[in-house]
Amino acid sequence: MTDIPMTDVPMTDVPTIVDRCAIDALRGEFTDAGTTGDYDRFAALFTADGVWRIPDGHIEFTGREAIRAGIERLQANWEYFIQNVHPGTIRIDGDTATGRSYVSELGRMRDGSSHLNYSIYHDRYRRTPDGWRFTERSYEVRYVDSTPLAGSSPHAPERDHRG
Repeated sequence: MTDIPMTDVPMTDVPTIVDRCAIDALRGEFTDAGTTGDYDRFAALFTADGVWRIPDGHIEFTGREAIRAGIERLQANWEYFIQNVHPGTIRIDGDTATGRSYVSELGRMRDGSSHLNYSIYHDRYRRTPDGWRFTERSYEVRYVDSTPLAGSSPHAPERDHRG
């Protein structure tokens, strides 16, 4: 099992470095596909039996079809949505791995409410013939702020933000 921090992986351990880069790219694709509304690509990042959970929202989708429908339904609620992800850990064990990444999200819902949160994604990955995929992605919210956002999307209709 490769259970050592990246800084301890010798630069000659190319297979582990390649796997770590591939898993990190998978996490980046997730953020990009969700933010840009590419729901087919979003769902394809999971194994066929993959699970995406948001326990604080009592949300769980199992399988690519449910994940695709779920992300589309959730994103339809947003006027605008931005997600920023910061690298966390990756632990590789052969053809499976676990990891964490740190997330901040902000946006405004179509009903006018605002949302800012800081969260952690707890992940399980599997190597497949198509590359690394999520087998499980669980979203743990650590902080939520629903104070109205003062700014707006330059592409959204103007709103009165005076309170």
